[in-house]
Amino acid sequence: MMNVKYKTISVVMALIFSATALAEESKQDKIDRAKSAAPSSVSDNATVVDTDGTVLQEGSNGWTCLPDTMPGDHAPMCNDATWMKMMAAVGKKEEFVADKIGISYMLQGEPTGSGVSNSSPHHPDHKNSDDYVETGPHVMIIVPKEMLKGMTDDPNVGGPYVMWGDTDYAHIMLPVSLDGKQVTTKESK
Repeated sequence: MMNVKYKTISVVMALIFSATALAEESKQDKIDRAKSAAPSSVSDNATVVDTDGTVLQEGSNGWTCLPDTMPGDHAPMCNDATWMKMMAAVGKKEEFVADKIGISYMLQGEPTGSGVSNSSPHHPDHKNSDDYVETGPHVMIIVPKEMLKGMTDDPNVGGPYVMWGDTDYAHIMLPVSLDGKQVTTKESK
């Protein structure tokens, strides 16, 4: 009986330590995930920044890669300076005016359950929004807002679509997956 008790305790302790080890992601794991968001021609010399703002690796090419779009979502992205400016404005809920093109790569796409409202970056409950969308591998493009006129904001029609179109943060979503996950919405499930 005593032996079974110790085996049970050992198994429970092993599970606790395993969960703790999984929760503590290494700096290198974060860097690798962040850089996986873009082609190596972009990510190899990019600065890598954690979601808390900590610089994990200095870069030299003007690109910034993040291991997560939102804390803990494991949706890596690599952004040019225009996208970083827009992301800062989104975070502070400040005005943003696109005066030039901006590019962001998300070639790993959004993991299941990490999508957003297609109409607002500030939706209080993205996962339960009527316009919830998660996109497989994609590129995002910021352009001056007048250039978005005539583009669909419906991710279900296939091809590029506008996200957050009625906000200062409007941008083009360009799905690029050849195989695997494309675009998932409540309508397409």
